[in-house]
Amino acid sequence: MKFGVLVFPGSNCDIDLYLAIKDIIKEEVEYIRHTQTDLSEFDAILIPGGFSYGDYLRCGAIARFSSVMDEVAKFAKAGKPVFGTCNGFQILTEAGLLPGVLLKNDSLKFVCQTQSVKVSNNQSLFTSQYEKDELLALPIAHGEGNYYCDEETLAELKKNNQIIFTYEGNNPNGSLENIAGITNKAGNVLGMMPHPERAMEELLGSDSGRKLFASMVDYLRKVSQN
Repeated sequence: MKFGVLVFPGSNCDIDLYLAIKDIIKEEVEYIRHTQTDLSEFDAILIPGGFSYGDYLRCGAIARFSSVMDEVAKFAKAGKPVFGTCNGFQILTEAGLLPGVLLKNDSLKFVCQTQSVKVSNNQSLFTSQYEKDELLALPIAHGEGNYYCDEETLAELKKNNQIIFTYEGNNPNGSLENIAGITNKAGNVLGMMPHPERAMEELLGSDSGRKLFASMVDYLRKVSQN
């Protein structure tokens, strides 16, 4: 089993994802440069947070045109797991792999705090190790995490159980219906604004993110046995 962590110019959470898989989940992991054009050796792709290409246009709007993203689209179309956090979520929406957009926080301020997040759907390949409605303590750090989509798309998200995580208590960015994370219709692409890779050990404040990657591992093991 091998995870790949994409690295764009400006990524700064790639190491967090890499160490979460290598040191805590104990699975093989490798960095993938933004120019790479072959992902055939990987079983799952992780897209980190940070400031890809400086976010000088819209967050993720330039990264979306990197060579590797064409391969990520093929990877996702093949039904393999793709996970993006924070800027990774923004890149997935810009690339059209997830519906909707991420707008500026309604406060127009950057928010950096530990946030209560609810598992709204524990039937996905990313959340099978969680309990339904389980509350997680996850770090957030973003200025454009305000998820938005039109009414038709929202109805589709609800109909297909694509809303995976919602903010609990306060909504830190004004996102539609407190949405913190969604999947694509097929359920193999997840984007979320909170950072599970920064919540892997109680010693560092929370291990709420650990089950997300454990769920992915459990799914990949079952797939490999079939």
